[in-house]
Amino acid sequence: MENGDDYRRGRHAVSALYVHLVFVTKYRRHVLREEHHAALREIFAAVCEDFGAHLVEAGGEDDHVHLVVAYPPPVSVSGLVNSLKGVSSRLLRKRYGVQLRTHRRHLWSPSYFAASAGGAPLHLLKQYVEAQRVVDAKTGSPRPEVRGVRPQRKGQGVRPNRPKSSASVRRVRRSRLTSSTTRSKRCCFSCSTASMRSSMVSSQT
Repeated sequence: MENGDDYRRGRHAVSALYVHLVFVTKYRRHVLREEHHAALREIFAAVCEDFGAHLVEAGGEDDHVHLVVAYPPPVSVSGLVNSLKGVSSRLLRKRYGVQLRTHRRHLWSPSYFAASAGGAPLHLLKQYVEAQRVVDAKTGSPRPEVRGVRPQRKGQGVRPNRPKSSASVRRVRRSRLTSSTTRSKRCCFSCSTASMRSSMVSSQT
Protein backbone atom coordinates (compact mmCIF):
# COMPACT_ATOMS: atom_id res chain seq x y z
CA MET A 1 0.00 0.00 0.00
CA GLU A 2 1.28 3.42 -0.97
CA ASN A 3 0.29 6.77 0.48
CA GLY A 4 0.77 9.83 -1.67
CA ASP A 5 -1.17 12.71 -3.19
CA ASP A 6 -4.04 11.99 -0.74
CA TYR A 7 -4.71 8.67 -2.49
CA ARG A 8 -4.14 5.16 -1.20
CA ARG A 9 -2.99 2.83 -3.95
CA GLY A 10 -3.46 -0.91 -3.59
CA ARG A 11 -3.35 -3.84 -6.00
CA HIS A 12 -6.97 -3.50 -7.10
CA ALA A 13 -8.18 -0.11 -5.84
CA VAL A 14 -7.23 3.55 -5.57
CA SER A 15 -9.10 5.25 -2.73
CA ALA A 16 -9.28 8.38 -0.65
CA LEU A 17 -11.55 7.45 2.26
CA TYR A 18 -11.57 9.64 5.38
CA VAL A 19 -13.87 9.39 8.36
CA HIS A 20 -14.43 11.82 11.21
CA LEU A 21 -15.13 9.98 14.48
CA VAL A 22 -16.32 11.31 17.84
CA PHE A 23 -16.25 9.20 21.03
CA VAL A 24 -18.01 10.40 24.18
CA THR A 25 -17.19 9.26 27.70
CA LYS A 26 -19.77 7.34 29.72
CA TYR A 27 -22.41 9.75 31.05
CA ARG A 28 -20.27 12.62 29.76
CA ARG A 29 -17.95 12.37 32.73
CA HIS A 30 -15.04 14.84 32.63
CA VAL A 31 -12.32 12.26 33.13
CA LEU A 32 -9.85 12.90 30.31
CA ARG A 33 -6.78 15.00 31.07
CA GLU A 34 -3.91 16.15 28.89
CA GLU A 35 -1.79 13.07 29.64
CA HIS A 36 -4.77 10.87 28.80
CA HIS A 37 -5.15 12.51 25.39
CA ALA A 38 -1.44 12.00 24.68
CA ALA A 39 -1.73 8.31 25.52
CA LEU A 40 -4.91 7.99 23.46
CA ARG A 41 -3.16 9.38 20.38
CA GLU A 42 -0.52 6.65 20.63
CA ILE A 43 -3.12 3.93 21.17
CA PHE A 44 -5.35 5.14 18.34
CA ALA A 45 -2.38 5.31 15.94
CA ALA A 46 -1.33 1.74 16.82
CA VAL A 47 -4.85 0.38 16.32
CA CYS A 48 -5.21 2.17 12.98
CA GLU A 49 -1.89 0.73 11.84
CA ASP A 50 -3.13 -2.78 12.65
CA PHE A 51 -6.11 -2.17 10.34
CA GLY A 52 -3.96 -0.76 7.55
CA ALA A 53 -5.40 2.70 8.27
CA HIS A 54 -3.72 5.97 9.20
CA LEU A 55 -4.54 8.34 12.05
CA VAL A 56 -4.50 11.79 10.47
CA GLU A 57 -5.39 13.80 13.58
CA ALA A 58 -6.70 13.24 17.11
CA GLY A 59 -7.77 15.61 19.86
CA GLY A 60 -10.59 16.44 22.21
CA GLU A 61 -11.69 17.72 25.58
CA ASP A 62 -12.45 16.31 29.02
CA ASP A 63 -15.55 14.36 27.95
CA HIS A 64 -14.99 13.48 24.27
CA VAL A 65 -12.37 12.92 21.55
CA HIS A 66 -12.26 13.65 17.82
CA LEU A 67 -10.43 11.46 15.31
CA VAL A 68 -9.77 11.83 11.58
CA VAL A 69 -8.79 8.48 10.08
CA ALA A 70 -7.84 7.49 6.53
CA TYR A 71 -8.81 3.87 5.96
CA PRO A 72 -8.66 1.38 3.05
CA PRO A 73 -11.81 0.09 1.31
CA PRO A 74 -11.83 -3.42 2.92
CA VAL A 75 -12.05 -1.93 6.44
CA SER A 76 -15.52 -1.31 7.86
CA VAL A 77 -16.05 1.77 9.99
CA SER A 78 -17.99 -0.14 12.66
CA GLY A 79 -15.23 -2.71 13.09
CA LEU A 80 -12.60 0.01 13.30
CA VAL A 81 -14.65 1.90 15.91
CA ASN A 82 -15.12 -1.19 18.07
CA SER A 83 -11.38 -1.84 18.15
CA LEU A 84 -10.49 1.80 18.79
CA LYS A 85 -12.87 2.08 21.72
CA GLY A 86 -12.18 -1.34 23.22
CA VAL A 87 -8.38 -1.24 23.04
CA SER A 88 -8.13 2.38 24.21
CA SER A 89 -10.41 1.76 27.19
CA ARG A 90 -8.52 -1.36 28.28
CA LEU A 91 -5.01 0.08 27.88
CA LEU A 92 -5.87 3.44 29.41
CA ARG A 93 -7.40 1.83 32.51
CA LYS A 94 -4.42 -0.52 32.76
CA ARG A 95 -1.93 2.37 32.61
CA TYR A 96 -3.64 4.86 34.95
CA GLY A 97 -5.73 2.58 37.15
CA VAL A 98 -7.85 4.39 39.76
CA GLN A 99 -6.63 7.78 38.52
CA LEU A 100 -8.99 7.36 35.58
CA ARG A 101 -12.42 7.88 37.15
CA THR A 102 -14.57 5.73 34.85
CA HIS A 103 -18.08 4.45 35.49
CA ARG A 104 -17.90 0.75 36.40
CA ARG A 105 -14.83 0.20 34.23
CA HIS A 106 -16.57 1.67 31.18
CA LEU A 107 -14.70 4.58 29.63
CA TRP A 108 -16.71 5.23 26.46
CA SER A 109 -20.39 5.51 25.74
CA PRO A 110 -21.66 2.72 23.44
CA SER A 111 -22.72 5.31 20.85
CA TYR A 112 -20.43 7.20 18.50
CA PHE A 113 -20.50 9.74 15.66
CA ALA A 114 -19.08 9.02 12.18
CA ALA A 115 -19.08 11.21 9.08
CA SER A 116 -17.22 11.02 5.81
CA ALA A 117 -14.57 13.69 5.37
CA GLY A 118 -12.31 14.97 2.63
CA GLY A 119 -12.94 15.32 -1.08
CA ALA A 120 -15.31 17.68 -2.84
CA PRO A 121 -18.56 18.95 -1.27
CA LEU A 122 -21.76 17.04 -1.97
CA HIS A 123 -23.29 19.68 -4.27
CA LEU A 124 -20.19 19.65 -6.50
CA LEU A 125 -20.30 15.86 -6.72
CA LYS A 126 -23.97 15.98 -7.73
CA GLN A 127 -23.20 18.51 -10.49
CA TYR A 128 -20.33 16.36 -11.75
CA VAL A 129 -22.47 13.21 -11.90
CA GLU A 130 -25.36 15.02 -13.59
CA ALA A 131 -23.01 16.37 -16.27
CA GLN A 132 -21.82 12.88 -17.26
CA ARG A 133 -24.66 12.45 -19.75
CA VAL A 134 -25.68 15.78 -21.25
CA VAL A 135 -28.66 15.48 -23.63
CA ASP A 136 -28.74 17.57 -26.78
CA ALA A 137 -31.83 19.81 -26.87
CA LYS A 138 -32.33 19.37 -30.65
CA THR A 139 -31.93 15.63 -31.13
CA GLY A 140 -32.76 14.40 -27.64
CA SER A 141 -29.76 12.05 -27.67
CA PRO A 142 -26.58 12.31 -25.59
CA ARG A 143 -23.83 14.37 -27.12
CA PRO A 144 -20.89 12.19 -28.16
CA GLU A 145 -18.40 14.93 -27.31
CA VAL A 146 -19.36 14.71 -23.63
CA ARG A 147 -18.76 10.96 -23.48
CA GLY A 148 -15.35 11.24 -25.14
CA VAL A 149 -16.48 9.99 -28.60
CA ARG A 150 -15.63 12.11 -31.61
CA PRO A 151 -18.47 12.78 -34.08
CA GLN A 152 -18.13 10.95 -37.38
CA ARG A 153 -17.32 13.16 -40.36
CA LYS A 154 -18.86 12.93 -43.81
CA GLY A 155 -17.33 10.18 -45.87
CA GLN A 156 -15.59 8.74 -42.85
CA GLY A 157 -16.26 5.07 -42.32
CA VAL A 158 -17.35 4.45 -45.96
CA ARG A 159 -14.68 2.34 -47.60
CA PRO A 160 -14.28 2.54 -51.39
CA ASN A 161 -14.70 -0.65 -53.44
CA ARG A 162 -11.20 -1.81 -54.11
CA PRO A 163 -10.57 -4.16 -57.02
CA LYS A 164 -9.73 -7.68 -56.01
CA SER A 165 -6.31 -9.04 -56.81
CA SER A 166 -5.79 -11.90 -59.25
CA ALA A 167 -4.78 -14.24 -56.41
CA SER A 168 -8.05 -13.65 -54.55
CA VAL A 169 -10.04 -14.20 -57.76
CA ARG A 170 -8.26 -17.54 -58.34
CA ARG A 171 -9.03 -18.62 -54.77
CA VAL A 172 -12.72 -17.84 -55.22
CA ARG A 173 -12.89 -19.77 -58.50
CA ARG A 174 -11.08 -22.75 -56.98
CA SER A 175 -13.45 -22.87 -54.01
CA ARG A 176 -16.50 -22.71 -56.29
CA LEU A 177 -15.13 -25.48 -58.49
CA THR A 178 -14.41 -27.68 -55.48
CA SER A 179 -17.90 -27.19 -54.07
CA SER A 180 -19.54 -28.01 -57.44
CA THR A 181 -17.43 -31.15 -57.81
CA THR A 182 -18.39 -32.28 -54.33
CA ARG A 183 -22.09 -31.75 -55.06
CA SER A 184 -21.84 -33.75 -58.32
CA LYS A 185 -20.15 -36.64 -56.53
CA ARG A 186 -22.85 -36.70 -53.91
CA CYS A 187 -25.56 -36.71 -56.60
CA CYS A 188 -23.94 -39.61 -58.52
CA PHE A 189 -23.57 -41.64 -55.32
CA SER A 190 -27.21 -41.13 -54.40
CA CYS A 191 -28.38 -42.03 -57.91
CA SER A 192 -26.32 -45.24 -58.00
CA THR A 193 -27.62 -46.24 -54.57
CA ALA A 194 -31.21 -45.73 -55.68
CA SER A 195 -30.71 -47.80 -58.83
CA MET A 196 -29.16 -50.67 -56.86
CA ARG A 197 -32.12 -50.70 -54.46
CA SER A 198 -34.62 -50.79 -57.34
CA SER A 199 -32.79 -53.68 -59.04
CA MET A 200 -32.76 -55.70 -55.81
CA VAL A 201 -36.48 -55.17 -55.38
CA SER A 202 -37.22 -56.28 -58.94
CA SER A 203 -35.09 -59.43 -58.59
CA GLN A 204 -36.86 -60.43 -55.40
CA THR A 205 -40.25 -60.14 -57.08
